[in-house]
Amino acid sequence: MLLILMVMAMGGIFYILNYYGRGLPDYAQLAQYEPPIVSRIYAGDGSLLSEFAKQKRLFIPISAVPKRVIEAYLSAEDKNFYSHGGLDYWGLMRAVITNAKNTFTGRSKVGASTITQQVAKNFLLSGVQTYERKIKEAILSYRIEKAFSKDQILELYLNENYLGFGSYGIAAAALSYFNKPIDQLRLSEMAYLAALPKAPNNYHPIRQYDRAVGRRNWVLKRMYEEGYITEEEKNIAQSEPLIVSDRDKTRIFKAEYFTEEVRRELKNLYGTEELYEGGLFVRTSLSPDYQYIAEQQLKLGLITYDRRHGWRGPLAKIPLDKIASTSDQLEQLESFIKKDIPLGMDRWQLALVVDVKDDVAAILLSGGVKGHISLDEVKWARAWKEKEYLGSEVVAVTDVLALGDIIVVEKMRKALSSETRSDEMEESQSYRLQQIPEIEGSLIAMDPHTGRVLAMVGGFDYKRSEYNRATQAKRQPGSAFKPFVYAAALEHDFTPSSMILDAPFVIEQGYGLGKWKPQNSSNQFYGASTLRLGLEKSRNLMTVRLAQYLKMDSIVEMSERMDIMNDMPPVLSMALGAGETTLLQLTTAYGMIVNGGKKITPTFIDRIQNRYGKTLFRHDERSCPDCRTDEWQFQAEPEIPDERKQVLDPVTAYQMVSMMEGVVQRGTGIRIKSLGKFFAGKTGTSNDSFDTWFIGFSPDLVVGVFVGFDKPRSLGNQEEGASVAVPIFRDFMQDATKDSPVVPFRIPEGVRLVRVNPKTGQLAEAGEKNTILEAFRQGSFPTKDGEVLDGFNSLVQTNTKLRTGTGGIY
Repeated sequence: MLLILMVMAMGGIFYILNYYGRGLPDYAQLAQYEPPIVSRIYAGDGSLLSEFAKQKRLFIPISAVPKRVIEAYLSAEDKNFYSHGGLDYWGLMRAVITNAKNTFTGRSKVGASTITQQVAKNFLLSGVQTYERKIKEAILSYRIEKAFSKDQILELYLNENYLGFGSYGIAAAALSYFNKPIDQLRLSEMAYLAALPKAPNNYHPIRQYDRAVGRRNWVLKRMYEEGYITEEEKNIAQSEPLIVSDRDKTRIFKAEYFTEEVRRELKNLYGTEELYEGGLFVRTSLSPDYQYIAEQQLKLGLITYDRRHGWRGPLAKIPLDKIASTSDQLEQLESFIKKDIPLGMDRWQLALVVDVKDDVAAILLSGGVKGHISLDEVKWARAWKEKEYLGSEVVAVTDVLALGDIIVVEKMRKALSSETRSDEMEESQSYRLQQIPEIEGSLIAMDPHTGRVLAMVGGFDYKRSEYNRATQAKRQPGSAFKPFVYAAALEHDFTPSSMILDAPFVIEQGYGLGKWKPQNSSNQFYGASTLRLGLEKSRNLMTVRLAQYLKMDSIVEMSERMDIMNDMPPVLSMALGAGETTLLQLTTAYGMIVNGGKKITPTFIDRIQNRYGKTLFRHDERSCPDCRTDEWQFQAEPEIPDERKQVLDPVTAYQMVSMMEGVVQRGTGIRIKSLGKFFAGKTGTSNDSFDTWFIGFSPDLVVGVFVGFDKPRSLGNQEEGASVAVPIFRDFMQDATKDSPVVPFRIPEGVRLVRVNPKTGQLAEAGEKNTILEAFRQGSFPTKDGEVLDGFNSLVQTNTKLRTGTGGIY
């Protein structure tokens, strides 16, 4: 009978193992275990820009885990881990007996799962407690033990568990609870972490302090019983309070528009799962110094424009006639502040106007802080009117502010003089009235030799609008496109001194469409003028006449070659920038001019590595075997091949640089001249001043600025690229290059510099004043027999006399 019972028992066990062992998850997948870990984005100098993760986990190999931490976990979870085969039979029997006793005493039941069983449950099974799951767990544990070493199993366990405070794994938990790396934990802290796997919320160090300390002390007792620590060490550790330290806030350099562009690119390359779980290491091209300057100067430029066009009124109004007490007024203000309206500037605050007089207004700020605004600080706030006109001048504070207005203010660094403030304002702080700009803009700074984007700002404030006006907004570049028309002319044997007629230009657009009559911004005509002068002064009529002569196909080809826009219609208005492009594309094209005509591709990412350090992507793919050496032994500097494609002739590129340098010295960008360094560029303004641009460069930095309304409308009378975008460029370059040496533009071989009269383009006479050095291709220079491109769509000989007339085109 005994033999029969044994056979039946063994048969039953075999049946159960066979029945539940079928269809189990493949435990071999644990060998390729890659826990979800954080992907990190870094700036070019190593500053952290952002982290992307679903679970905040830091993976730590078992070889790096301190021995005491392992001993604490073994004491708390599985003292026989290194001796059993996946199931602890003695522990199981002990748990059965203990639970039987606890059933009668009312105590909670104890578990008997080994670390291997917990690995099987956490990785391969659900957390639902059923007898069926326990059987499957046991089978998988046995199989895991046969396939993996004990250290491998323990490594999986220590890195996978959720330990509370949003932490997965012991390395992340050490930082979250104690703000320490795991190798710097005290014994009592190690014991506390070992107490958490079963139920971290039950042993919360603040809400469940007593239970947490009790569980920690129990782990210390177990460590002593297992011989891992002495009684003295146990007593000292148990006497220590459980103190949680807030984790140091990760120091992140904020560049939201730039970081979001990188995130989108990573998602497109590798997908969402790899981005948020793959532990990517991404080194970007961002320069934090340039980025900070870009954000500050763009914001200040937009604010300056916005103040120039008046006051659009308060953010809101609160009826204060029935709210007399300061506490009630403060409650109303705080309620509005909770709406979390993005202000865009760190020093700006919301305030409530609680009293108004002709010369001063009293305001109330968050926390009950009192302040005041003087008349001088609101004089700019003339009423805004449609089409960007201004109302009458402000002569009293009451012209601008009223009781109950909620406004934006900025604390002044200097207080009002005693003569200009009343007695009741004596103790309050002085503030100035501010306004969140409605105008928007963007700025890009790029290395013209590599295409690396060093700074990018896509709008006034990312919290207010995530729309990136540097990469997503397609707008008309206006005259900022003209350099590429002139470059096409230089490729067709024109020189910077070639003469173009500036006169009325009228063409029929087709049946029923009327005549197209482009005009200069000044609405004047200037007769025959040099190619250089046409670019410096941004002459529309000269540009259209030139484009008509060249044929639009050559302009379209130039646009596509420089990656400005594709599928450009071959119509003359495109030569004046009537097409659409992005700031990033246009800035890149200007970079290809200043770098000598070399092809560049804009990039935000230098290199991407996976969690193991393998390089997945590198922007600069050139090889340099001689760059890797153990030591320097006075060998020559390695030569890295220049593999960039030549898209513009170097001489043509330099001629364009020289002509755009004239824009800064004598033309529409003259406000930049005061910096006293070598800068060049071109303004751009679309029809009715809907879009304003300035794209400019130094020898080693190209910067693009765009300013316009998101819903296109005119920026106002007399507003153009020279008045809106140029000051932003100038102020950025002033700060960005303040410590840089003065470097002239590089002149390639094949360029001949000739002194000429800038108005006529003719060779300068001896002793002639106000001349310039003009860049000519070797073998070409101005002669006394000049030619003028006139309205006949041809070059007409003038015998040194400038042909002026319309040439038959009206």
